[in-house]
Amino acid sequence: MPTWFIPRYSLILLLLITNNSWGQDDMANITAGEYRPLYLSTDSPLISVAPFRLDKLPVTNVAFQNFVAKNPQWQRDAVPSLFAEAAYLSHWRKHGNQYLPSATDLEKPVIYVSWYAAQAYCAAEHKRLPTVAEWEYVAQASATQKDGSAEPGYHQKILDWYAKASKQTPTAVGQDAPNYWGVHNMHGLIWEWTEDFNANLISGESRGDSSVNKDLYCASGSAGAVNPSDYAAFMRYGFRSSLNAKFTLGSLGFRCALDGND
Repeated sequence: MPTWFIPRYSLILLLLITNNSWGQDDMANITAGEYRPLYLSTDSPLISVAPFRLDKLPVTNVAFQNFVAKNPQWQRDAVPSLFAEAAYLSHWRKHGNQYLPSATDLEKPVIYVSWYAAQAYCAAEHKRLPTVAEWEYVAQASATQKDGSAEPGYHQKILDWYAKASKQTPTAVGQDAPNYWGVHNMHGLIWEWTEDFNANLISGESRGDSSVNKDLYCASGSAGAVNPSDYAAFMRYGFRSSLNAKFTLGSLGFRCALDGND
């Protein structure tokens, strides 16, 4: 084969990785605010969220492939089982001596990635995963308000997706309208890793308090939550609490954050 010959698929992937047209470095500036987690009572102190920046889009397959190419220890067949389940990047296929996403999946969010892999990607970008508080703070926005949770149909739209999240294949990122902050796909595309994904297992009154808020799953206990009718938040609470850092799921991806909002 001539040395100048590059298979068509590889050429397309190379161009996409080089151009990185999905705006993975395009981040929204999030101003400071306050957030009250669902699992605290209505009279609990609000949690302050400092200014930060958040990727406008979830990390895509092509962006993650660029990371893997530079960090081969995160290739599908190289990651130790301690850091990822066997399903890690199972939607990628082998081409030569490496695994790659299919050409039709390049613009879709990367899934089947563990928390460890997500952390490593963000670190390589000189970023980090958002905290639960940061993610929820941004996710409560509607198209026009910082907190759109009181708008008619806000919760139902989210719940409709949660009901089928594990059964549908993610579509391309950025196909929805941005929220108040200019951030896409906080709902309706994938679940997302957060830095402290299992923080809901503590009461929120103290970092040293490791008590599990099991009462939230009982009718009487949930009545003391911030909003007992916010079933979407209850589902996120339950989902995050069930995760282990090495889990890899077909509906779970991530995006990155940065301190400050310069």
